[in-house]
Amino acid sequence: MRRTVKTKPTRRSGASKQKMSSARRPVSKKPAAVWDQAAQWYDALVGLKGSEYQKSVIFPGAFAMLPLKKGDAVLDLACGQGVFSRYLSHEGMKVTGLDTSEEMIRFARSRPDKSIRYEQGDAQDSASLKGKTFDAVVCLLALQNIESLPPVMHNVRRWLKPGGRFVMVTTHPCFRIPRQTHWGWDAQKKIQYRRVDLYGSESAIPILTPPLAQSKIFTVTYHRPLQGYFQALAEAGLCVDGLEEWTSHKTSEPGQRSKAENRARKEIPLFLALRAVPAPSTDG
Repeated sequence: MRRTVKTKPTRRSGASKQKMSSARRPVSKKPAAVWDQAAQWYDALVGLKGSEYQKSVIFPGAFAMLPLKKGDAVLDLACGQGVFSRYLSHEGMKVTGLDTSEEMIRFARSRPDKSIRYEQGDAQDSASLKGKTFDAVVCLLALQNIESLPPVMHNVRRWLKPGGRFVMVTTHPCFRIPRQTHWGWDAQKKIQYRRVDLYGSESAIPILTPPLAQSKIFTVTYHRPLQGYFQALAEAGLCVDGLEEWTSHKTSEPGQRSKAENRARKEIPLFLALRAVPAPSTDG
């Protein structure tokens, strides 16, 4: 039986009285407005070509998992300000970007690559991009900010052409749960370890966006255990045919703990990547 936990904001946020919606409640329209407010900060964070993790780990990893040939039609789902859309376009793909935030789409359209088609729409809405199909759909670090997975996965199945594939990347749901996972140091064994305080329960976690004490803007991260993702994919008629766990590319500066830190960084993945394809038909 699945449980849903609501975690509270920190006191300094001044938002402890806000009631957070659980992962099972009907989808609200509020997240789009919140991301509209955070759009300028996010655009400055990732810029034209992406953050360090995006450029070094996520973009090349996702592109390799797709895989694609020049001219393929690709949907960048929850595209934000279009940073991966531009990466795909540069590689010769015909790209459509979809995002619920009007401001994010405005930033995306302001960039130089005018060959990309950007659409405002909710990934959970069955009317989004109605009648459109793609060789591939990709969603990078965004499913964890979407309240309900089943309608998204059903839309992905609808958008995929026969033989198409879907690649999703999230922060690793086993080891990277906001305020529920932490690094620790064992002085006796001289090892750095990852502490996990919550995993099996679904949880809605408010996050300051941007992450500044004076910020009054909250987005929500929805933690789900692995079975939540696999179940939503299976119920939509998608089966996983690829799974990769990506570690950080960074290394520690020389010091007493650097060896242990580098070992832990390579042993405990930062991101989870899944590839899914339409399940084979059982007819006939």
